[in-house]
Amino acid sequence: MAKWVLAGKANCPCYAKAELLADYLQANLPNFRVHKITQHPDKWEQWLHDICEKNGWEYRQSPIIWRELLDRGGKGLLLGGVNDFLEYAQHYYGVTSMKLSEELLDIAEENLQAHSEIEKEEEEIKSLIKPLQIWITSASAPICYQLIPLLANGEVFGMTTEISIHLLDTDQFKEVLCGIVMEAEDMALPLLRSISEHTEIDEAFIQADIIIVLDDVLLNREVQSLEYCIREVSKICQVYAPLIEKNAKSDVRVISSGKTFVNLKAMMIMTYGPSIKPENVIAVATSWESAAKAMLARKLSMNAAGVKDVIVWGNITGSNYIDLSHAKLYGYDCAIWGPADFPHPLLNKIYDSEWIHSEFLSAQSSLSSRFCHYVGMLPAHAVATVLRYWYHSSPPGEIVSVGILSKGQFCILEGIVFSMPVRFQNGNWEVMTELEINEMTQEVLGRLAHELVQEKLIALKEIKEMHPYAAEKITSKKFLHQGSLFS
Repeated sequence: MAKWVLAGKANCPCYAKAELLADYLQANLPNFRVHKITQHPDKWEQWLHDICEKNGWEYRQSPIIWRELLDRGGKGLLLGGVNDFLEYAQHYYGVTSMKLSEELLDIAEENLQAHSEIEKEEEEIKSLIKPLQIWITSASAPICYQLIPLLANGEVFGMTTEISIHLLDTDQFKEVLCGIVMEAEDMALPLLRSISEHTEIDEAFIQADIIIVLDDVLLNREVQSLEYCIREVSKICQVYAPLIEKNAKSDVRVISSGKTFVNLKAMMIMTYGPSIKPENVIAVATSWESAAKAMLARKLSMNAAGVKDVIVWGNITGSNYIDLSHAKLYGYDCAIWGPADFPHPLLNKIYDSEWIHSEFLSAQSSLSSRFCHYVGMLPAHAVATVLRYWYHSSPPGEIVSVGILSKGQFCILEGIVFSMPVRFQNGNWEVMTELEINEMTQEVLGRLAHELVQEKLIALKEIKEMHPYAAEKITSKKFLHQGSLFS
């Protein structure tokens, strides 16, 4: 018995024509068997080259059709393309295809759509076979306890993506980590393939897809100086970054979170790990966004979920600026009503401008102390939200604030990690440079950058004193641009 193999580009009308004829012959002839192979148009040329090289054929078109002997094996017998197949069917079976070109184009479009859906399903199945490897540092922190159920409930990575979580901390917290592992296992979360605790630093970040850095160095000004804390952060990142380069996957995504120095942690991880992609390292500012939205919602007596596009600029856990110039309200109860997606400019609805410039801005300074007392629910939700956006895109048109390595956007100094507005699309982020900012905001951004420059200078000084060669690498083009940081 013979089997016919029909292969072609998924959107090829000629493949569609041959496919229809082959399906008809298989349905009406008892010994006629056909196996169909479609390839995405972008992958077709390479696939065709490989199959022809394997069988010793010379052929460069779509579709390609060959015959295989099921009972004998061996390489297939090349027939040719669609015209060769039509002639064969007409000569041996007295059958041909009379489909019109327009019908074939429609079928070809349907084939491409079906092929894309099949590829997506296969990727989801592969993700189940190979779960995402997520590493969480300083995993004894309360935020980690709150974060695990959020990561494993299917909303962040998708309902078909399994995950394996690795909890990393020092040996003194081993008992705490074991308790978290047991409780997570007892929850029997369907998408949590495994969860494990690690206290050996050499084992850190093996095959990591995602690394969530939660380490905090809390500043007690009565005992410690700011310089001391910055040096401690630098030492932590000096340990982590080379291990990330050595053990993690090349496209690993690193998220800096916690209560202190989140910008600096992201900066120093890129500094000590020059092969880590800068676009894959971000600092989370969503906690500040959420807290600011809640304050505004209380003032306006509305649901905080209806407050959108609040921007957090600068040093996320240091000196930052909450920008309301682009903020919008959805579902706000006022004289003007519209559909659910109808926005009201926020500043047009808060008539008490004195409240914004006094109570609201002064309350921002108290947020840092409030964050230090949070038990982890808000920062855990912030990390989960950013990861969901990173993997599945942020809501269309909505502004998200994250700390990223500045490349001079909005005239911000290059080479520092600075919180600014971005959108997430197709697994990547891009800065929303189309947003307009006024002169006052531009002046504020310049002052905010100064604090981050000072943090980096202290960290660089520490590195230069201890590791002159590392300092030379750090001041290379990747992190330091002439005329910006030290100008």
